[in-house]
Amino acid sequence: MSEPRPPFIAREPVDLIAVAPFLLGFHPHDSVVLLTFGAAETFHARVDLPLDPDEQAAVVDMLAEVLSRHGVRRVALLLYTEEAWVAATFHDAAVARLLADGVELIAVLRVGCDRFHDAGDVDDPGTPYDVRTHRFTAEQVLEGTVVHHDRDELAATLEPVDPADARAVAEEAERVAAELSGAPGGARIDLAPHARWVQEVIRRHVRTGSPLAVPDAARLVLLVGLIEVRDVAWAEMSRPTAPAHVELWRDLVRRCPRDLLPATASLLAFAAWLSGHGALAWCAIDRCTAVDPDYSMADCVGDLLEGAVPPSVWTPIRECDLPVFSDARRAS
Repeated sequence: MSEPRPPFIAREPVDLIAVAPFLLGFHPHDSVVLLTFGAAETFHARVDLPLDPDEQAAVVDMLAEVLSRHGVRRVALLLYTEEAWVAATFHDAAVARLLADGVELIAVLRVGCDRFHDAGDVDDPGTPYDVRTHRFTAEQVLEGTVVHHDRDELAATLEPVDPADARAVAEEAERVAAELSGAPGGARIDLAPHARWVQEVIRRHVRTGSPLAVPDAARLVLLVGLIEVRDVAWAEMSRPTAPAHVELWRDLVRRCPRDLLPATASLLAFAAWLSGHGALAWCAIDRCTAVDPDYSMADCVGDLLEGAVPPSVWTPIRECDLPVFSDARRAS
């Protein structure tokens, strides 16, 4: 899914190949890349290219259903593989289904490492290309757009980068957890003041962009592990502020103790979806489910991504709908 941006005008097949990595955030390999055109809200998608014909048919069905739901009538398919017969079988399944659904196919290309081919012709010798010299690449480099070598490299941006800092955050989180569990007589802690603190810290970061010091980072990743407080962080997200939330939660995922990752990574996943970075959102979901496969917020974001739901549908959660604050008001 993509935010509004200056349009790329594709005049020839290589233009589609050049723009795909910038839309995805990485160079695809062994992938089906779907580019859509002309709908009220366009979206772009990548999925692993299956080898088995039955699995290919399932992928085609999935893509066709999403296109139908969003009323998309013009698409291009880029099949990244060196295997001509794999591309040809997917081409045949996809073209037949999409044409039957009334979808216009601008192009169906097999993209190799240095040549692109007609995906339906296993004997097509192909046309050389080099996206490094393409005008789209030059424009995006000038704008500072980062494109990763592949999806694994993108996922690696969520791994710890400073082991000493990560240890300090983990130790401080343990100290804060002990502090919060020390209520006299096992009384339930009033979370409202902690939720207000979370609001203030997030709003300050969104305003200034400054990285959080270890004590604040540790307290924040610990507190959002509590669903009532996590939803306070969630409620702070809006489309205009989503990029700042991506940077906040990406930094915290890198620094977060493993047992606290599900909430922190899910908040990153949602912020990434909201800012139009679907691939990063999937990487964050992977970090979450590696610790807790059943974490509900990750499932929620996964459903948004699989359904190509546009970020424009999001209405921020109102403070009056947050139980942590409404319960506190009732108690007072």
